[in-house]
Amino acid sequence: MSFLRLAGKTVLVMGVANRKSVAWAVAQGLEAEGAKVLYSVRSEARRQSLATLLAGRAVFLCDVEKDGACQELATAIAAGGHGPIDGVVHSIAFANYSEGFKAFHETKRADFLQATAISAFSLVELSRALKPLLSKEASVVTIGISSLQVTPDNYGYMGPVKAALDSCSRFLAKSFSADTAVRFNVVGAGPLKTSASAGIPGYLESYLYAEKMTFRKKNLDTREVADTVLFLLSPRSSGINGTTLVVDAGLGSNYFDQEIIRLAMRPDHRPVAPGA
Repeated sequence: MSFLRLAGKTVLVMGVANRKSVAWAVAQGLEAEGAKVLYSVRSEARRQSLATLLAGRAVFLCDVEKDGACQELATAIAAGGHGPIDGVVHSIAFANYSEGFKAFHETKRADFLQATAISAFSLVELSRALKPLLSKEASVVTIGISSLQVTPDNYGYMGPVKAALDSCSRFLAKSFSADTAVRFNVVGAGPLKTSASAGIPGYLESYLYAEKMTFRKKNLDTREVADTVLFLLSPRSSGINGTTLVVDAGLGSNYFDQEIIRLAMRPDHRPVAPGA
């Protein structure tokens, strides 16, 4: 028996966009463990673009931006006889960067509300709709970011939105505890090479900088984040609930790395020794 004990489990994975997606890496891991994976994608166009990748698999549509879409998804899953569901992977996020970088105080109301609805509140709607289908000890995992304290210029309003997602997960863990043992956790991932991240203005520079900040001087592989998700989906993580598990290769603990300091300090900005 595999250590993760995921064989025979049914898991809904939301957010596969292509082979680079965290959601796809998670799904591959689940299938390798012998789990049954249900897929949910945003649109018919996305389903068609993934026809080859997801051939022979159960694929549902759910545009979480639309009111009632999560309930329609739950109804379709139930009608297909796919329950109970033992795990849910919420790997969905969207921000409108079509106008390029803007200072945070210039964020448009419509953009902020749209990003919040898709990236954070969708977890609440999805959980409510799926609640009757979830097994008693199901695990729900969403993908967050490694630090909610940093303020990267080019991430803009998605920082507060991801903070909302993090909080929603904890409140769902508390809310569901009234009559179930369903767990909710967040994987706080460091920078990754995905199609979604490629749409963030200036992301490449941030990605390369983050790599220098890790202890190992090597950024995360999507597989490493996916493996953490698999652990949180498995019964082996039964004691973890309402938690954000950070996966960042030490990025958040290496602010004073000597190499970074050396590169940052130009000759005309060298620190002055005490008493000089």
